[in-house]
Amino acid sequence: MASMRDIKRRRSSISSTQQITKAMKLVSTVKLQKAKGRAEDVSPYFDAMYKTVCSMIAGVQKDSHPFLAAREDGKKLIITITSNRGLAGGYNSNVVRMITASGLAKEDVEIFAIGRKGEELLAHRGYDVVTAENDVMEAPTYEDASRITKEILKRFSEGQIGEIYLAYTHFKNTVVHVPTLMKLLPVEVDEEDVETGRASNLLMNFEPNEEEALSLIIPKYLSSLVFGALTEAVASENGARMQAMDSATSNAEDMISDLTLKYNRARQGSITQELTEIIAGAEALT
Repeated sequence: MASMRDIKRRRSSISSTQQITKAMKLVSTVKLQKAKGRAEDVSPYFDAMYKTVCSMIAGVQKDSHPFLAAREDGKKLIITITSNRGLAGGYNSNVVRMITASGLAKEDVEIFAIGRKGEELLAHRGYDVVTAENDVMEAPTYEDASRITKEILKRFSEGQIGEIYLAYTHFKNTVVHVPTLMKLLPVEVDEEDVETGRASNLLMNFEPNEEEALSLIIPKYLSSLVFGALTEAVASENGARMQAMDSATSNAEDMISDLTLKYNRARQGSITQELTEIIAGAEALT
């Protein structure tokens, strides 16, 4: 059995850790409120953008523009959005696990990492991380998303990559965050969207012309998706960290209670032993 000194030292250490987890929980809660408000503010715009572009694309020929035509050559690029810091439960590992279980062959995949944790985890698993934009996660802006989109579209137009995917964590609410993998290019419209009316199968008339219009619209559409994913990822990260720190604080409280009970038992045993020795010594003198 551990001595009272060891128990007291461990209890003090856990108490110090608990104070840190409490502070981190409070910080994450404040950050979550700001990030949640931002994600909720921009969500209607990106939903409307998605529905509008899906409706447009559903009404054009798939080979009418390079962004729509299917490709057999080139690698698959995955824009991976994770966090720069840990202590967020399974937030980062869930995104990485989703990519590894996606069915995409590792040798055919290139990673465009946004977030240091995702970069490290995927590189450790043997994925080719070609670009890292970790500073973007500190304060993502639409300009960051537009710059990233421009860089990726250039590689796509040059034939260096054949497909583009986006891996991020969808912020559903404070406690539910869903890892999501979506295909960005070539642009595809689900049959379900057409059937439910979210996308139209009517022919579209473009002015000035179809190719020029799509060349202007699709980059803005992709920038919107990337920025929307960034805002949702920030909210999801802080929500996950708040839950993780709350759980850690509760676990620390349970451990402190258990150690306090063990300390009191050890103290009681020590007192009992001392009394027994005193009584035995007194009886020996009589």
